[in-house]
Amino acid sequence: MAYFIVRRMMIVLLTLWVASIIIFAMLQIIPGDPAQLMLGINATDDAVAALREQLGLNAPLFERYINWMSGMLIGDFGYSYTYGTAVGNLIAERITVSLPLALIALALSTLIAIPVGIFTASRRGTATDTSAMAITQIGIAIPNFWFAILLVYVFAITLRLVPAGGFPGWETGLWPALKSLLLPAIALALPQAAILSRVTRSALLETMAEDYIRTARAKGLPARRVLWHHALRNAFIPVLTILGLQFAFLLAGTIIIENVFYLPGLGRLIFQSIQRLDLMVVQSVVVLLVASVIFINFLVDLAYAWADPRLRRQG
Repeated sequence: MAYFIVRRMMIVLLTLWVASIIIFAMLQIIPGDPAQLMLGINATDDAVAALREQLGLNAPLFERYINWMSGMLIGDFGYSYTYGTAVGNLIAERITVSLPLALIALALSTLIAIPVGIFTASRRGTATDTSAMAITQIGIAIPNFWFAILLVYVFAITLRLVPAGGFPGWETGLWPALKSLLLPAIALALPQAAILSRVTRSALLETMAEDYIRTARAKGLPARRVLWHHALRNAFIPVLTILGLQFAFLLAGTIIIENVFYLPGLGRLIFQSIQRLDLMVVQSVVVLLVASVIFINFLVDLAYAWADPRLRRQG
């Protein structure tokens, strides 16, 4: 198991290093001068040159990459001249919105999808199974931003049960803050729940066709025990994959939803920073999100090893 973890950690570090190079290189080929765009077309040449010097844009690319990565390793994400503050402060402020939103959406998605997948798999071929799979197909096909707008119209504008957008801050109290995240979390969770429920159903049906399941049934074990104690754990491995990918998407891919609900999260921060060509903010936040995705996949690998002892022996 120790060798399994060490090998996965080496892969994580290598992947993160390659990703940082790609992100840095991609942002350097963006057309236009970042200093000129920050100051506007009426800025003088001296002002643009001074800002380029402050941003370190005059240094060679390799030196800029080394300075940026060495700073990130010690927690220094650089300084945003657009926002007039350290990038680390911006990330710390915005992560308090994006992370709870992703966790709530993932919890809702899991609580809906796993029971639906198990229920439909246990009733394969029935009208209930067919109806549930048709509903999940609709959930997959509906764009989440359109669904978000529909939720705002029904629950915020018509029924006035929750706010239509914005975030009051955690200092106003737990319930007001959670209330403002409820609609965005639902808009993110339901399409993901549709995908996860179908994966759960397919994995469970495939596991139920295995020889050891037939053996358990032949021994006279109750159907419920066969399902919960023999089939579900083995069917959970592909479900773990989707859960890891979904949390990575919910954390790093909420740009549209955060803009629909005017949430001050990381997704909206990236969107605004790209518009203003604030390279320091964009590359630091993107690398941080990439690192979170890679780390989540590492945790999923560990969950694989927990669920399937054969992986530990192979490691």
